[in-house]
Amino acid sequence: MSLDYDTLTFIWFVLLGVLLCGYAILDGFDLGVGMLHPFLARNDTERRLVMNSIGPLWDGNEVWLVTFGGALFAAFPVAYATVFSSFYTAFFLLLTCLIGRAVSLEFRSKVHSARWRSVWDVGFFLSSTTAALLLGVAAGNILQGMELGPKYRYFGSLSSQLGWFPLLVGLLTVSLFAMHGAIYLYLKTDGTLQQRVRRAFVPLFLTFASLYLIVSVATWIRAPHSLDNLVRHPWLWIVPILNLLAVLNVPRAMHLGRPGYAFFSSSMVILALGSLFSTAMFPYLMRSTFDSAYGITLQNARSSEGTLGTMLIIAAIGFPCVLSYTIAIYWVFRGKVKLDSSSY
Repeated sequence: MSLDYDTLTFIWFVLLGVLLCGYAILDGFDLGVGMLHPFLARNDTERRLVMNSIGPLWDGNEVWLVTFGGALFAAFPVAYATVFSSFYTAFFLLLTCLIGRAVSLEFRSKVHSARWRSVWDVGFFLSSTTAALLLGVAAGNILQGMELGPKYRYFGSLSSQLGWFPLLVGLLTVSLFAMHGAIYLYLKTDGTLQQRVRRAFVPLFLTFASLYLIVSVATWIRAPHSLDNLVRHPWLWIVPILNLLAVLNVPRAMHLGRPGYAFFSSSMVILALGSLFSTAMFPYLMRSTFDSAYGITLQNARSSEGTLGTMLIIAAIGFPCVLSYTIAIYWVFRGKVKLDSSSY
């Protein structure tokens, strides 16, 4: 049975959300580990343990972001062009951070020098923190709307993207990934390092929870249109309700001594926040603060019906491969992290 044009369009909107949430869940704890690295690891051995907890995984996790970019380009080329031109400087900085994280991991142990390793430790921390902040700032800008004019031309600048609301969403993202990374580190370490991670969890969660409440109120003030679909379709309130329940379940799971369940819950928090973001944006991909007619919607940004249909067939073949690869890697490297001659 063939699918009509609007159905194909909606399916690709959902698939893009899945890819973005998959990246945020998987690379989110990588970035969180990088943020916590200088604060929780007290000696060189512990720093190496922290780095090697994500060593076999971080590059595979980034595949989800690359796939998202490719899918956006093919399914919604107008949105792809506008997003990348609007956030050109920010994306350049994000790419620099992702490269910086990779280089920090690969180069740190190449020279047996305390000063050399300290430089790459700082690089690992700064690149991870800045990348998480930039991702949140981009989400905040898209949620509140941007200075889009005729022909989808962006009239803003980097300075205009650094308003109080996007920065607040950026801080929320940093705190979320830090908490997510702490739970992952608790799963992957043992001994005194694990206990230190456990003690850090409570302040990390309280910071995230506080920012979660502040951003919720700020969104209602700065982006009231984000509630339109909830008002129009009351059954969608299940999304923020599940979001709140997932947030509350994270400390509950840790208190019960079930860190795996806590990690699943923090992953569901990210998934729920992504779903809430999609609900707030639909049917827009980018809103214009000048005139709603200048906004980029699913209808005016999509590729042809034939392109979307062909891509769906390719996705049906490729997505299980990506998912299988991810599951296989996590299964192979399950358990506590150990150092050997091939470790970072």
